[in-house]
Amino acid sequence: MRLRSDIFVSALTRRLFARGDFAAVEHKGAEEAGAIFIRQRFRDGLETLYAPAPQSFFDEEESGARLFEVRLERKEPEDIRQTLDRELKFDPDLWIIELETDDIADIVPLANLKNRDAL
Repeated sequence: MRLRSDIFVSALTRRLFARGDFAAVEHKGAEEAGAIFIRQRFRDGLETLYAPAPQSFFDEEESGARLFEVRLERKEPEDIRQTLDRELKFDPDLWIIELETDDIADIVPLANLKNRDAL
């Protein structure tokens, strides 16, 4: 069984604050099963957008886990905003979480890192 979206978001924001970084909920989605998108802001003004990974990245025993993939990497905020606006039109129940941190590898489970480790 997969962790509810609101609980995952709450745990994610608490972990960021515990490290001395910043996190905020930009758009609150469905509490039980809303898709979660993560905006990572960098000091140079660029952003990276993480989106839910496709189901093909999951093993059978990981079916309840959440994995993310990089959708846009180090782009202008307007590019990220346009992508999120399109996603919101398609799915208004999604979550958008904004993080201000230099490294999220130990906080956000990335599908591409998991696959690289398997090689």
